[in-house]
Amino acid sequence: MPQHLGLISVVVRDYDEAIAFYVGKLGFALVEDRYQPAQDKRWVVVSPPGARECCLLLARATSDHQTSRVGDQTGGRVFLFLYTDDFWRDFNAYKANGVTFVREPRTENYGTVAVFLDVNGNQWDLVQPTVVHAPG
Repeated sequence: MPQHLGLISVVVRDYDEAIAFYVGKLGFALVEDRYQPAQDKRWVVVSPPGARECCLLLARATSDHQTSRVGDQTGGRVFLFLYTDDFWRDFNAYKANGVTFVREPRTENYGTVAVFLDVNGNQWDLVQPTVVHAPG
């Protein structure tokens, strides 16, 4: 049976602040935003343009423990890798939209890459791969 990742949960401070960043600054689609009354939370899913499988679930921190993880889900390492078919188009658009880059673009053997911060401080790689490796 084939499998794939469907959602990756990103712990955020605030739903609307996160939506404004992912949709407004990165150009992601708002796939779903539904209130869950039984749990008093929202189910908020966003997706990069053209994505066919994995999306992000924006999960608002609801405890001190969760709040302590906002913006540092991986202990200071790059958390997510956003692949693109046009690095300079997206890099320039993100810069124009106020996205903070903490490592400027460089060319590596695997592609062109720069590191940016999301609204909560998680590090992301923006990558245009030289060769796309299919899983499996």
